[in-house]
Amino acid sequence: MTDDAKGAAGGQRQDRVGYDLSLGYRLKLMFQAFWASKVRGKILSLAAILLAVILATAYGQVVLNRWNAPFYDSLQRRDVTEFFHQLQVFGLIAGSLLLLNVGQAWLNQMTALYMREGLTRDLVDQWLKRKRALRLASSGLIGVNPDQRLHEDARNLAESTTGLVLGLIQSTILLVSFIGVLWELSSGFVFHFSTYSFAIPGYMVWAAVFYAASASILSQIVGRKLVPINAERFSKEAELRFSLMHANENMPAITVAKGEENERQRINIDISTVLAVLKRLTMANTNLTWVSAGYGWLVIVIPIIVAAPAYFSGGLTFGELMMSVGAFNQVNTALRWYVANFGPIAEWRATLNRVTDFRHALQHMDDAMNPKNVIAYEDTAADRLVMKNVTIAAKLGEEVDQCGGFRVHEPDVTLKAGEKVMINGDHNVNRKLLFQAMAGLWPCGSGTMGLPPSDDMLFIPQVAYIPGGTLREALCFPEPAGSYKNKDIEAAMEKAGLRQLIGRLDTRARWDKVLDSDEQKAIGFARLLLVRPRWVVFDEVLEGLEPEWQTTLTNLLTALPDTAMIYIGRSETYMEVLKPRVLHLEAIASKTEEPAPPKAGTGRPAAAPVL
Repeated sequence: MTDDAKGAAGGQRQDRVGYDLSLGYRLKLMFQAFWASKVRGKILSLAAILLAVILATAYGQVVLNRWNAPFYDSLQRRDVTEFFHQLQVFGLIAGSLLLLNVGQAWLNQMTALYMREGLTRDLVDQWLKRKRALRLASSGLIGVNPDQRLHEDARNLAESTTGLVLGLIQSTILLVSFIGVLWELSSGFVFHFSTYSFAIPGYMVWAAVFYAASASILSQIVGRKLVPINAERFSKEAELRFSLMHANENMPAITVAKGEENERQRINIDISTVLAVLKRLTMANTNLTWVSAGYGWLVIVIPIIVAAPAYFSGGLTFGELMMSVGAFNQVNTALRWYVANFGPIAEWRATLNRVTDFRHALQHMDDAMNPKNVIAYEDTAADRLVMKNVTIAAKLGEEVDQCGGFRVHEPDVTLKAGEKVMINGDHNVNRKLLFQAMAGLWPCGSGTMGLPPSDDMLFIPQVAYIPGGTLREALCFPEPAGSYKNKDIEAAMEKAGLRQLIGRLDTRARWDKVLDSDEQKAIGFARLLLVRPRWVVFDEVLEGLEPEWQTTLTNLLTALPDTAMIYIGRSETYMEVLKPRVLHLEAIASKTEEPAPPKAGTGRPAAAPVL
């Protein structure tokens, strides 16, 4: 089996929204993606500068906290000269901290920007590796709405990761800095009870730890439901956005069918689902607010209450009291970082789950499939294509006689360079599966298929793809726009019946909306004249075209006498113009199905090649 054929259905086995992966594995997966990113150097450089800024800010805050003592003592003494002097000192300290804060804000945003660039480019690179996106689309719920994971989830994860990591580092540095300050201040706390006097080492530190720990534990209990609710919210939001996009893109068909009311009901169901999740999220956040807001208000008086015994006993001056209060608040803020960020952490975990699930699924798209029956792919010479006893299964991973399918009626087929072939078959045969099998996308079945080198083959699907950009880019896709000479492009468009568009080659537009379906298919035929492949495989591209278009595009094929052409489908025009060799596909009924009776009046066996 070729590498392209391997893993064509690796993701099919996964029909869940996510995977049961540990947090450690998810973080390891994302670290590997970061380390392989091209923006790694920029992020590490910014991180080093940020760490220096955070350390400088922490030092400035310690200096500002020490300033409290002389400032409030000057107020207590009513010393006007010292009061104005301390205001000048405050101006220097605050001005320096302001500069550091502004610089840190800019560095934070630039780090988040590069984090998003690295993550988004990594996910897009993983998604658009050869044939992965197509395999993912048929791999169950994990493949639904990849645009949400590539855009919104990547943005949320990059921004929240940057904010949370920097917040954690800053809180840790503040905690280390102010625990020392608070411990030193606590040494002067002497408590008097009756005739006894005693001191508790680190009294203010332990009070701050207890206060923050109680808030943390209570927040854990109240807010533990936020992670799964946020994950469900992101999923339902993506489904709603997809419904709106799908309706917008298909509005002409909906309007013609008078289906606006039906579509409105469908979208309203998705809106109701999102709102139901948001109501649960609102209640969970409201319950968490009782804890976070309650402890937030209490912190105004708690440090004063804790330090009051030492102050009233004369162990502290008013300035030392306010210095202790400031240090207590800094330690409490650092310790309660997790509490204050429980909601954002829950959203970060939910987004991390969605992004890592998506990346994990993409990486496993290349796993070799192991169904009971697969087609054996072989490489052949560039001048021939071989099919021996080829059968195609209708379902993935099942034997043909169990799920049904079809076979190539001719057991041993050898096609030579320049040969023209049409492959048709019974009406109940899904011929698209043969097209996908030859492209290595559906290796489910049995037999042997020997294919020329992939660089010599061009596959033209029934539905044309017209990328955004200029018409020249669409004609050259997937090669760059400058791959072909202008005179060759104009000649190809002339023969494909697109003469009227030559003057608009470099016009940027949504050409998939500007051109009708016939013109879009003509773009693919014009490209044939530019590429001039040795082998080309068509998937029912002429069916449904206007008669004049069928004639124009079939006559265009006569300009490629040395190209071997395999047309999968039924086209009388192709038959008349190119006089192809005809092969036939015959259906294979599953064991659970009754064999179809022969059609009356055909005058020939069902297996005979017919049009």
